[in-house]
Amino acid sequence: MTRPSRSPERKRQRDHTASGFEPVYSSAVALGRALFGFWRLKPAVVGIENVPDHGGAVLAMTHFGYFEFALVEWVTFLHNRRRIRFMAKREAFDKPLVGGLLRSMKHISVDRKAGAAAYVDAVAALKRGELIGVFPEAGVSASMTVRELKTGAARLAAEAGVPLIPVSVWGGQRLMTKGHKTSFLERFGVDISFTFGSPIAVTSEDDVVRATTALRDKLQQMVDQEQQDYPVDGTGMWWQPQNRGGTAPTPEEAAASEVERARRREIRNKR
Repeated sequence: MTRPSRSPERKRQRDHTASGFEPVYSSAVALGRALFGFWRLKPAVVGIENVPDHGGAVLAMTHFGYFEFALVEWVTFLHNRRRIRFMAKREAFDKPLVGGLLRSMKHISVDRKAGAAAYVDAVAALKRGELIGVFPEAGVSASMTVRELKTGAARLAAEAGVPLIPVSVWGGQRLMTKGHKTSFLERFGVDISFTFGSPIAVTSEDDVVRATTALRDKLQQMVDQEQQDYPVDGTGMWWQPQNRGGTAPTPEEAAASEVERARRREIRNKR
């Protein structure tokens, strides 16, 4: 387990692999690094060498909190200066300021009721050699276990002919997540574990359902290892799953709460 490299030799290599100057993205990364430095986060990274220096790849990430996208970009950028184009829900793009920033950073808007256009855009970006970040759980997992996955990540990798890289993040939920208010002081000195798994090859001849099941199993194995090695005891903690002694809701309880939230949202939208 290592921390992100900052050696002069590695920096020269990262600079060499940079794909052009993007002022908005570079500014966002700088702000993120400043914030995470202010919080004195303690990253521990395994397998970062699995992120290619060149060419397209799908990064399929766990989703336990709201900061994973920025955290994964943080350690990836420190490693080889690569920028990840995330697939984000359309509602975020509809907000004037946020939407403008997202578009400037070349992230991809996803209409969850009609995602064909986003899929086409993502495949084109992968074929251009971009890294595409995907949350295949399609939402934050309040149970702190990996939920059932959508098949989009595997389908993207297969159609674009690029590797599928499983990425797990543990500890990021302690910064901010669904259903829990994190205090200002709780965000300081948090340990964040990252695992970048070996690339998974998915071809057009493969069964994407089977590939997605294998991806979920791999992500859960990675999370299990991170939880086992995590330097803070999560017994009795809200951010730890119940099967490891925590007080997070069970997968069944979390699913029931999700259905109830969707019902309330639908009622509000009809008013």
